[in-house]
Amino acid sequence: MEGRFCRVERLNSNAHLDDLYDAYSDDREGVLWTYMTVGPFDSKEGFRAWLESVCEAGDPLFHAIVDLSTGRAVGVAAYMRIQPDVGVIEVGNITFSPRLQKTPQATEAMFLMMRRVFDELGYRRYEWKCDALNAASRRSAERLGFSFDGVFEQAIVYKGRNRDTAWYSILDRDWLVLRDAYIGWLDPGNFDGQGLQKRALKHYLKTTRTGDEGNHSN
Repeated sequence: MEGRFCRVERLNSNAHLDDLYDAYSDDREGVLWTYMTVGPFDSKEGFRAWLESVCEAGDPLFHAIVDLSTGRAVGVAAYMRIQPDVGVIEVGNITFSPRLQKTPQATEAMFLMMRRVFDELGYRRYEWKCDALNAASRRSAERLGFSFDGVFEQAIVYKGRNRDTAWYSILDRDWLVLRDAYIGWLDPGNFDGQGLQKRALKHYLKTTRTGDEGNHSN
């Protein structure tokens, strides 16, 4: 999946190990892994072992996010809980290095993954779940156009603590509106000579949703 700013490709431990380990090393406090079931990793060998294990899985289906300006992988995300029989799929294990966070590449990567789910694969529901305490993830879901569905209390235990899980989703009927917002935001005219956005994604979401009766947000 290739866009203007990034490419999203199947994770490969040989191709992406060095780039990802280097990018994640910028997170010296290990905060990226606070709400993940794994990490932080004490060594490159430990990271390699985890990377190799997830590359072998079909669900979650991990992808690397490659910054086209450098050609280097700077984060990962996965399709998971894949249910083609009912048209439901989740995006998860989203781990963006500091080099990817708050960049056009980060937003475009999420758009590319959404577009494949709805336009190419014909899914009906696209889900985002996170620890209810993970305020940053919840803000990201809302900024990207996901609707809040509720909190499942005491859903799992990880790293020795309880997790209440916040659920978000985009339905196929929402995508018809969201797609136009993303296309508008990604237009070259929305970025200046330094690659900075002129208008935020929320502007386009607000514009395209005006008068929309189909959105299922509470």
